[in-house]
Amino acid sequence: MALATRQRRPGLPSDLPPSSPAYTKFDKKPAARSDGAAAPEDDRGLGWFMPLFALGMLRYMSATSNIVHDCDEVFNYWEPLHYLLYKSGFQTWEYSSQFALRSYLYIIFHELVGQPASWLYAEDKVRVFYAVRLFLGLLSVIADSVLVVALSRKYGKRLASYALAMLCLTSGCFFASTSFLPSSFSMYAMSLSSGLFLLEKPAMAVAVSAVGVILGWPFSILAFLPVVFYSLARRFKQVFLAGAVTSLAVLALSVYVDYVYYKRWTSSVLNLLVYNVLGGGESHLYGTEGPLYYLRNGFNNFNFCFVLALLFLGILPIARKKYSPNLLVVVSPFYIWLAFMSLQPHKEERFLYPVYPLICVAASAVIESFPDLFRDKYNPNDKNLMVMAAKIVRPLVLSLILCASHARTFSLINGYAAPLEVYKILEHHDDAGPGSVVCVGSEWHRYPSSFFIPDYVGQVRWIDDGFRGLLPLPFNSTMGGTSAAPPYFNNKNKASDDQYLQDLDTCTFLVELQLNRPYPSRGSNLSTWEPIAALPYLDRELSPPLYRSFFIPYLWQQRNVFGMYKLLKRKSK
Repeated sequence: MALATRQRRPGLPSDLPPSSPAYTKFDKKPAARSDGAAAPEDDRGLGWFMPLFALGMLRYMSATSNIVHDCDEVFNYWEPLHYLLYKSGFQTWEYSSQFALRSYLYIIFHELVGQPASWLYAEDKVRVFYAVRLFLGLLSVIADSVLVVALSRKYGKRLASYALAMLCLTSGCFFASTSFLPSSFSMYAMSLSSGLFLLEKPAMAVAVSAVGVILGWPFSILAFLPVVFYSLARRFKQVFLAGAVTSLAVLALSVYVDYVYYKRWTSSVLNLLVYNVLGGGESHLYGTEGPLYYLRNGFNNFNFCFVLALLFLGILPIARKKYSPNLLVVVSPFYIWLAFMSLQPHKEERFLYPVYPLICVAASAVIESFPDLFRDKYNPNDKNLMVMAAKIVRPLVLSLILCASHARTFSLINGYAAPLEVYKILEHHDDAGPGSVVCVGSEWHRYPSSFFIPDYVGQVRWIDDGFRGLLPLPFNSTMGGTSAAPPYFNNKNKASDDQYLQDLDTCTFLVELQLNRPYPSRGSNLSTWEPIAALPYLDRELSPPLYRSFFIPYLWQQRNVFGMYKLLKRKSK
């Protein structure tokens, strides 16, 4: 049907020449959205290619260069996976069937990639390790891309581009994205559920949240509540059914998998919650930190991005029309989770992983709103000097954040990568013969996993170096493997008599960190050993905080103090 145009009344002068086209409603600029968000110039936003490509490149770099940040990642996740693949590996007390605190469903989810990789790389377990890491990076790419595209369609390309840059390059996201941890899996779910929520898919958002909590980290349920409650308020029946069905299905699958591996009917999800919430989990046995721990840690991993994220609530009164309620709902878990975790005595960096993407989103919204701080609220087109200056400041602040992030990432990778690289060298010393024994003393907590132990090595054993806590011990196949309840495990972090090797003469290789200290170390007598590998390792205690935390050209090597991470072989008699 032809469009009818409004004709001018005869007798009135016209400012348009006779040949000028008539004005129609289709000549209007796009109107603002009903939720207050500015309509983007292009409804397609950034599109999918740019987020997938940028995140794909950076997650590949993370998978191939990331260090192992936490011994829990090794002993609670990499080692059980290694046992499922190769029937050898270390077991922690949480995997004893007596306690059954860890879910094997999370492990076998990664076995879906690890098993084909172990067939493909039959004689190279290190490649299997990195194949699983690449899978983790792929999950992060998909989840974060959905979030970026949703931000672009809802709030425009600029905010989404800022968020994309920070998701790619901030140290926190770079390292957490390829860590084999339930908190990282909850982080993927947080990104995906937030993106689906912004794309007006509340049922899918809640279903993803349920998977992130049950398959990932049960305690992260608190961080998902804002999206879940707001989604229920919008479409209760549809959202409730999606969340309930997904929760029951994943929980039932988790219970069945626990039965298969623990050989008794139990729920690791419920056991973990009962132990920590109702059972007085005694997490203080594993160290406590002050209330400012996460603020310091957040600045180290996100620098000024973290500061800007904390300021999001401050700019909300000015930008309420743009960001409330949807973006506020998405970002609010950051504040809830930060406050809750800061009140807990036992703190670890990985506990904050679930809300890492939200830090980037909140900071991006603050940077994008800089001009609004100086604009006349009654004149949205105000272009005074301060508004123009604020527009110039935006890319400068983003550049500062990204440069500081790169400095942090570079410092960690170059300062602490020695353990991974040193253990790789074992592959080239198979002349030691089958049944060789690798001994590790105080460096047990930097053990990179059995994926780095070649087949000719018969055992990895701990030697007494003064530690009096409970150490992991090999899975005992004679007792039942995953279904075993070894008597030497306890939940009080008390050392077992069986955890240390008594006859040190059986050691073929020794791993030691040699630091420059005024007092003698408790390490072994090194006179009978010869070094076959030695790499520098950043000495955290003797290096200045600024220079060890951020790579500053020329000054990083000059101002920091380094020890030597050594792999030694027993001298021939």
